[in-house]
Amino acid sequence: VLESFNDLSSKTLLFSCAAWVSSLSMGMIFFCSPIVSVFTDLFGCRKVAVIGAALGFVGLLSSSFVSTIEPLYFTYGVLFACGCSFAYQPSLVILGYYFKKRLGLVNGIVTAGSSLFTVSLPFLLRVLIDSVGLYNTLRVLCVLMFVLFLAGFTYKPVVANAKDKEEGKKSKFRFPPGKKVFNFSVFKVPSYRIWAFGIPAALFGYFVPYVHLMKHVKDRFGDSVPEEVLLLCLGITSGIGRLVFGRVADYIPGAKKVYLQVTSFFFIGLMSMMIPLCHVFGGLIAVCLFMGLFDGCFICIMAPIAFELVGAQDVSQAIGFLLGLMSIPMTVGPPIAGLLRDHLGTYDVAFYLAGVPPLIGGAILCFIPWVHERQKSKERAKTVDGETTEKMLETESTFVSDTTEKPV
Repeated sequence: VLESFNDLSSKTLLFSCAAWVSSLSMGMIFFCSPIVSVFTDLFGCRKVAVIGAALGFVGLLSSSFVSTIEPLYFTYGVLFACGCSFAYQPSLVILGYYFKKRLGLVNGIVTAGSSLFTVSLPFLLRVLIDSVGLYNTLRVLCVLMFVLFLAGFTYKPVVANAKDKEEGKKSKFRFPPGKKVFNFSVFKVPSYRIWAFGIPAALFGYFVPYVHLMKHVKDRFGDSVPEEVLLLCLGITSGIGRLVFGRVADYIPGAKKVYLQVTSFFFIGLMSMMIPLCHVFGGLIAVCLFMGLFDGCFICIMAPIAFELVGAQDVSQAIGFLLGLMSIPMTVGPPIAGLLRDHLGTYDVAFYLAGVPPLIGGAILCFIPWVHERQKSKERAKTVDGETTEKMLETESTFVSDTTEKPV
């Protein structure tokens, strides 16, 4: 791939620029999520998904015509990434409108598709690049974006009730107020607030193994082992985990689904610390199998938990704000691990430290079910008190009217 951009004299600079393109692309996908959630609330899942797929198609197609690496910062790192972000988030939000009882299983099935392509796409890309080159490979991938464009039209909007239709007619040509555009009221929910800051805290070390594991294998074992097997193990077990734990989540009531994420963070943190201790390649395979399984658990139940904490009405921006906060540790964590590798000459300390944030984040999430239940109890108490007060006022007014009607 790097040979396609031979205009740079320094090979080290070339590697650095290529890494920044992919890093910028991944960061933009999550950084744009709060904006995507606003557009989803304003225009609906169908329009946002279709426009996002079209934007990604344009970005990917334009990337296939550049001759230097600098334009890729915009065409691939910004344009294509923003299109993917606009196409991805509505696919999570739309599920909650049509599935209630088996929302976890449905999310598992939908997110398992990414695991399927994680396993198969690297081998396909290698064959395509070797046979037709980088530029034609990007054009072939445009076919997948066009399929995503067509799939966006299947997001049938939910039929609104009469009140919503009436309000929509009244404000058809009015831009909604700022409070409705940016729904920061979701942060007033204590359980969501803990969730939204606990998960980014865990992710500072979460993605370090995914970024640096291949380099660690080369440092320790050289070229004598097939490191692609580790990616295969991660992808396969992640898909299995999404299907299995998505179904398990349907049997766990309310906010207690968070305990599945706590378990996944605990095992992923433990597996990260186990990586430096594996001096046999088979041990790394076992670690990757467990890591992929619980990675699937973490991903597939994000949307169901969001629906439980804030409800269907606010779930779009709740997921958007969370993904936006996730972009910070995803961008910062792996480079810090790389700096540790440069200074210490080994990834051992980086992997040990990478296991700490998931353990801390998982401990923070343990408080969510208790806080959420306490919050619901207060709301029920207020409702009961309000109904009791109304009944007392009605009884008093009836008594007063009866006494005034009787002759003295």
